[in-house]
Amino acid sequence: MSDQRPWSKEEFEQKLRAKGQYYHIYHPFHQAMNQGKCSKEQIQGWVANRFFYQMCIPIKDAAILANCPDMQTRRKWIQRILDHDGEEGDPRLGGIEAWLRLGEAVGLDRQDILDEKLLLPGVKFAVGAYVNFARRATWEEAACSSLTEMFAPEIHQSRLDTWPEHYPWIDAEGFKYFQMRLGQARRDVEHGLQITLDHFTTRELQEKALNILQFKLDVLWSLADAISLAYEFDRRPFHGVADQSICHKGLM
Repeated sequence: MSDQRPWSKEEFEQKLRAKGQYYHIYHPFHQAMNQGKCSKEQIQGWVANRFFYQMCIPIKDAAILANCPDMQTRRKWIQRILDHDGEEGDPRLGGIEAWLRLGEAVGLDRQDILDEKLLLPGVKFAVGAYVNFARRATWEEAACSSLTEMFAPEIHQSRLDTWPEHYPWIDAEGFKYFQMRLGQARRDVEHGLQITLDHFTTRELQEKALNILQFKLDVLWSLADAISLAYEFDRRPFHGVADQSICHKGLM
């Protein structure tokens, strides 16, 4: 019979962090971007499609808050929504506005991004799966799914280190989002990791947490797959069937 004793918090955290080997920083499309191998159109396609993910992050976080009965947790978690939506009257950029400026910096029209003109169905479906998971899961499970933030500072820093050299045509204003998230992601990880380590205390629950984190990694990898297929391999949705962009709108 296999040992089903719970891992210590240290062992459990180590196993969670080991999932970083599956983070989308290792996806061939992301590696090509950070090596300066992507065309302007490919960068634009990535930025436009990742915007949909950015737009849905505060929706996901609102779902977590709606399911969370603990006031202290809500007080901390709500900062994530404010980080992305921005606060009224605050001169600092929210994450969504910062991403829109990234879109403009790579040559996209702001309204085209908001109108989802370049949004791929595969991206919409993957992001929708994540938001719906957060709505249906317990708040602790949904919080656990956010732990891909453990691996985010590395990918943001790599863009800050390599993109100005590889893509000098991108206006430096566009890099604000990556700069902002370096500190925010580390703060968010500390809170989300504490929730996970405190809640998932049996071996069964700890293994469930690892599975939840893998699900989120699957979502991010699927986004990269959809973007890569469309912009790297020129196989847009309905290739050979329609000569214009086909994507349903207004549905999650």
